[in-house]
Amino acid sequence: MGRIKMALTGNEAGAWAFRHANPDCAAAFPITPQTELMHKFADFVADGDVDTELVLVESEHSAMSAVVGMSAAGARAFTATAANGLALMWEILYIAASTRLPIVMAVVNRALSAPINIHSDHSDTMGARDAGWIQIYAENSQEVYDNIIQAFKIAEDERVLLPVMVSFDGFIISHTTELVEILDEDEALGFIGPERKAKFSILDVENPITVGPLDLQDYYMEHKRQQIEAMFNAPPVIKEVGKAYGELTGRYYDFFHPYRCDDAEVVIVALGSTAGTAKVAIDRMRDKGHKVGLVKLRVFRPFPHEELAEFLKNFKVVGVMDRSASFGAQGGPVFTEIRSALYGLPNPPLVVDYLYGLGGRDIKATEIEEILSQLLEFRTKTPETLFNVWGVRE
Repeated sequence: MGRIKMALTGNEAGAWAFRHANPDCAAAFPITPQTELMHKFADFVADGDVDTELVLVESEHSAMSAVVGMSAAGARAFTATAANGLALMWEILYIAASTRLPIVMAVVNRALSAPINIHSDHSDTMGARDAGWIQIYAENSQEVYDNIIQAFKIAEDERVLLPVMVSFDGFIISHTTELVEILDEDEALGFIGPERKAKFSILDVENPITVGPLDLQDYYMEHKRQQIEAMFNAPPVIKEVGKAYGELTGRYYDFFHPYRCDDAEVVIVALGSTAGTAKVAIDRMRDKGHKVGLVKLRVFRPFPHEELAEFLKNFKVVGVMDRSASFGAQGGPVFTEIRSALYGLPNPPLVVDYLYGLGGRDIKATEIEEILSQLLEFRTKTPETLFNVWGVRE
């Protein structure tokens, strides 16, 4: 049908991307705010628009277990979830990654209970940051579509063979309608590959294999080392795929994307939908003559420590926007990763953390302007603390 532009929510954009990946199998279980994504994909299946075996399961634990079996059989498989659903998958997340299965999963970011909350923060995916999955974050509905298309190509690359979660903010993106360009179906399949080319299948009875066996002191370390190597192999693949996708669409993707940073003295690092709000704040501050910029972090795992440190070392002050609390740590997950990446550099920038937006609390452009104003002061003034909880009632 050719490329078209459609008014789509983030969930609908995700469903279209999964349709265009031509998956063999998928598993679905509803949870707010992800439910509509799989509803839309189920429409595609029912209408015969995609030839996918869609399995409706009894829990998110079962959904991830099902796609593990599908992928181990050699199928291109996916699922989607959010928050408590991701938490219920926990043990199977590790099995999927440790078994080197190129599953793609959409995670619609939502706060974890308790108290129960159905709105957006990053406590779910940040809690899973060490499960062995590649993590990619989207700013808007267009990036939801683009990131999922790229995720299949990254996951199935023989140098990687790791699962990928594509994350986007619940309600803020999942239920907000934006103009999205979607590829022609054949064009998308040509980019990803029309089908997964698995070397091994548990259904190949002529060449039997063992999957997920007992692995004690003798070889467990060696298998973990292989996973580490796979994650080390992922960055060049992510860059190659982002560049190739840019050549195809004009939308280039990398680990992070600077915005108005060329002559900046102070920058903030943000991921997800907040990056879009931050651009408005940056523009307003620039109009007032302030040299400020934004670094939108797209890939959190593998963390681009070398490239990000090389870029951030040129600024006087770096503010980090964390939408997830890391209880007992010296700051949020993004802050601690960035501080670690900068450690050992001569004269590194001052890094200040801002915990914000938990449970879907809004962050306005005016508030980000206030944060930027604080960071500008820290060029010559020592902050009282490097960890701030922003927007909380006194």
